[in-house]
Amino acid sequence: MKVKSIKSLWGMEGSLESQFELIASAGYDGIESPLPNMIEKFFGFPADEKQFRRLLEQYSLQYIAMVFTDGINHAQSFIDQVERAAEWAPIMINSHSARDSMTFEEQAEFFEQALAVEQKVGIPVGHETHRGRAMFTPWTTGALLREFPELKLTADFSHWVCVCESLLEDQKEHLEMAIKRTIHIHTRVGYAQGPQVPHPGAPEYSLELNSHEHWWKQIAEAHALAGTQLIFTPEFGPPPYMPRLPFTNQPVSDLWQVCLWMKKRLEQMVNESF
Repeated sequence: MKVKSIKSLWGMEGSLESQFELIASAGYDGIESPLPNMIEKFFGFPADEKQFRRLLEQYSLQYIAMVFTDGINHAQSFIDQVERAAEWAPIMINSHSARDSMTFEEQAEFFEQALAVEQKVGIPVGHETHRGRAMFTPWTTGALLREFPELKLTADFSHWVCVCESLLEDQKEHLEMAIKRTIHIHTRVGYAQGPQVPHPGAPEYSLELNSHEHWWKQIAEAHALAGTQLIFTPEFGPPPYMPRLPFTNQPVSDLWQVCLWMKKRLEQMVNESF
């Protein structure tokens, strides 16, 4: 089974070229970020489009484009961003889709239009299981998956763990549905009171790590059986996602090393299992 490891630019420091060079040297297959003209808004540093395109080619990195729906008309926001993203020929698009405050009927109308534009551009879209979005809980996601058999996910179960304040012991049915429809994993470990543990290798979070790895392994098994590639991003984030020491504002762990630890850990898990 082919496994692609992707590095998010979220929390990266230094020049754009130094970021790409570091990512490539660490053995990642690609990068994940908003479109270059939106990187500063979401990740806090500017990115020139021509340089961005040149660096992707120079370092032979594949690209996952991120879109974030907003405004009065989320469907039109999605359409506009996906059509722009398609110009970059990404291997897939990861979408923060709709809002948790929408009614099911409003969400259904959104996803009907989202699936239509996905088919039009011919690029797979994974709708992320993210707080504040339509897929912020296992049961809202399950309802949408039942309604739309073609809907695909970016599985970031750390959000569900936080929202449900549990390791989802009572959500087996919805987890199974989500696992079958996942095309991309954000391999971040959450816990009952937050979306990101200080370090996934810390022994005090072994239960949380084991739970997340159990879900990820099931996703890997589904891809192995289907003969499709497994794409994952160890998407740990900077403060305030990363806990900080009181009074110092210092992050408790090195973000780059945490992501790299998670990358190697998942690759080892897949290599030993498949």
